[in-house]
Amino acid sequence: MLEAARATAHTKNNYLSAQYHRLAARRGSNRAAIALAHTILVIIYYMLVRGTSYHELGGNYFDERNEQAAIKRAVNRIEQLGYKVTLELAAS
Repeated sequence: MLEAARATAHTKNNYLSAQYHRLAARRGSNRAAIALAHTILVIIYYMLVRGTSYHELGGNYFDERNEQAAIKRAVNRIEQLGYKVTLELAAS
């Protein structure tokens, strides 16, 4: 399972990879890989119990889940680099 977790961590633009990178930033790569292996096992378990297929949430799931927190983190990071940030909504 650990090898599957490490391989999944290196894929692009998917939920499991995003989860790995979020955890690795805080806890380190080894603990993040263990947590990702656990997540994969939980996903497999519920797929078998419920008889459903895997539904990919996407690599930006965590940003979409709490959009205001993602904006705040980005603004704080830019301000730490010495810039002043002003936010405006983009015209669609």
